[in-house]
Amino acid sequence: MRLYSSNRKVPSVSLQEAVLQGLAADSGLFMPEHIPVLPAEFFRRLPSLSIHDIAFEVLQPFVGGAIPPDELSSMLERTFNFDAPLVELAENLYALELFHGPTLAFKDFGARMLAEWLRYFLRKEKRPLLVLVATSGDTGSAVGHAFLGMPNTYVVLLYPSGKVSTIQEQQLTTIGGNVVAVELLGTFDDCQRLVKMAFLDSDLRTQFLLSSANSINIARLLPQMVYYFRAVAQLRRPDLPTAIAVPSGNFGNLTAGLFAKRMGLPVQMFIAATNQNDVVPTYLRTGRFEPRPSQRTLSNAMDVGNPSNFARMTELYPTLDAMRQDLFGISFSDEETAQAIQQLYQRYGYLSEPHGAIGYLGLCAYAEQQPMPMNRIFLATAHPAKFADIVEPLLSVKIEVPARLNAALNKPKQAVRLPNDFSTFKAWLQAHATTYAKPL
Repeated sequence: MRLYSSNRKVPSVSLQEAVLQGLAADSGLFMPEHIPVLPAEFFRRLPSLSIHDIAFEVLQPFVGGAIPPDELSSMLERTFNFDAPLVELAENLYALELFHGPTLAFKDFGARMLAEWLRYFLRKEKRPLLVLVATSGDTGSAVGHAFLGMPNTYVVLLYPSGKVSTIQEQQLTTIGGNVVAVELLGTFDDCQRLVKMAFLDSDLRTQFLLSSANSINIARLLPQMVYYFRAVAQLRRPDLPTAIAVPSGNFGNLTAGLFAKRMGLPVQMFIAATNQNDVVPTYLRTGRFEPRPSQRTLSNAMDVGNPSNFARMTELYPTLDAMRQDLFGISFSDEETAQAIQQLYQRYGYLSEPHGAIGYLGLCAYAEQQPMPMNRIFLATAHPAKFADIVEPLLSVKIEVPARLNAALNKPKQAVRLPNDFSTFKAWLQAHATTYAKPL
């Protein structure tokens, strides 16, 4: 399969080239030249398929001849070795739990698959691979663990100082090995901007083989389609129409769902549920896309004022009316988010963190406009223990912290503090990116 840049100023590339480049040379995001539609026979078998089998059939059309089928299958056995259970809270109301991977967040799916693809594509490469990641919370730890110990590979995680949760910061600053965290004195949008500038810098591209592990990299996004198919496979009433609410920040997760719908996934509507960083819901309402500085909220992983994947969304939907047919957008305040965490626990006995709670609110808002029975799914994107400092006071409960989170809490933080300045960041990369990482 060939992929083109959303800016359409450079030639199309192979999957291998797109994965290795991360961002196109014209600053565009790579898009498949076509999105294949899966056959009806696949959907008849879907309820009986494991997540590994679903992943193979969904991803194989995109991989094509780039990776042999037996190699892809082995990669998927290593990557999709945990499930995405659909938990029914009430009749036809579900939480899709995406936090059963090694770092307890949905980013594990895409990050681990990306690491497998890069390892395969770089098996003959001599230059060091430098993976740059902007993270507003969970991406950093998921990518760091996915690439930990990979030979000739160095991972730099940029996160906004003071704008991630305590547990998230501990997770991404205690990995060690070939992974180093950079605490940037700025916002997530600043982190993302520096990463994009690094990709376009000729000096850095000469010194390193650069790749991104954010959702701007198509290899991070494609594997995320899989759990949407897995969700539909587990529905008790697949005959009903289905709506899926996606808590959204940089919109990679939602874009993966829209890709899945193009492949034939029977979903009537996706709900883009955001916090007060609401540029996409505003666009859906007014037709104006107006990026602005991000605002800090309880749902910090969604504090994005200029979502990169909006470029892919507009490639899928060349008109606003077309996008509105598949996408309903709505935003919520911190106060509403806190109330939703309490409601989920009091009404259903379900522990949620702020991002999942916003997904639930979006689902409720859409359901109010749709009187017919339907399957209602919201994505639970992180384990509530990762936001215990928010959830526990709201519910007056003590959340059990999984052992792998406790392990991170007991290690010393190791991070490089840098100003929000590209020249300083570039100089640090050139001098220290391959030497600063701590021993395992």
